[in-house]
Amino acid sequence: MDNSAMPKNPTLQLGTTIWLAAMTGALALSLTVIPQLLENTPQPIPTGMAIAASIAQTAILLALAAWAGAALSRPLGLGAPVFEAMLSGTSAWPAVKRQIAPAAIGGGLVGAALLVLVRVAPSELAVLAQEIEIPVIAKLLYGGVTEEVLMRWGLMTVLIWLPWRWMQKRAGLPRRSYVISAIVASASLFGALHLPAVVAMGASLTPATVTFIIVGNTLPGILFGLLYWRHGLEAAIVAHALSHGVYTLAS
Repeated sequence: MDNSAMPKNPTLQLGTTIWLAAMTGALALSLTVIPQLLENTPQPIPTGMAIAASIAQTAILLALAAWAGAALSRPLGLGAPVFEAMLSGTSAWPAVKRQIAPAAIGGGLVGAALLVLVRVAPSELAVLAQEIEIPVIAKLLYGGVTEEVLMRWGLMTVLIWLPWRWMQKRAGLPRRSYVISAIVASASLFGALHLPAVVAMGASLTPATVTFIIVGNTLPGILFGLLYWRHGLEAAIVAHALSHGVYTLAS
């Protein structure tokens, strides 16, 4: 094997590459949504300061998530095969080919589910959707890449690694129960973490709103977690981005 084709520090290079990819979504969302949120604030802070703070906060969280996934995923049987192939100088096509079908099916199913869910959404959320315009590029990049790096590559990986390290003592691949528990836990937190954003947009946390937000984001999160587990990070990324694309085009 030609060792010159291998990264000198594969963990650092993988983590850095995934961090840079995820930061595109953080930039897209902060630059387009924060100015809208500050328009009607009684005593707004300077827009530039708010954008910079949002980007800095997300950058730190993404750095932690990117490092955790790069450092801990491989012994767990997880990975980002497309990124890894590109960094090692080998063809990424075999990895891409294995991910196309499951990612397309998963993204299509979630996109179709979003079209159904929006019809039963609480009226308050429907009004917010008209007041706050999130550009398609921000939905694709932030939802598809940033959220998947944070919730699956980072959080889900850590939640699997902890019981595998301390209870299973690193013996073999993690037990299926650990993986399923991590998928559900990370997806549930993914759903709950949407609530502060809804409040920031001006909605009230009524029981109907809370239930709709948590359930409507937890169920797709479980599917994305399964895709990450079975097919790699990129499958979850593509499925998540595709779900927003399908919903946008169909609606």
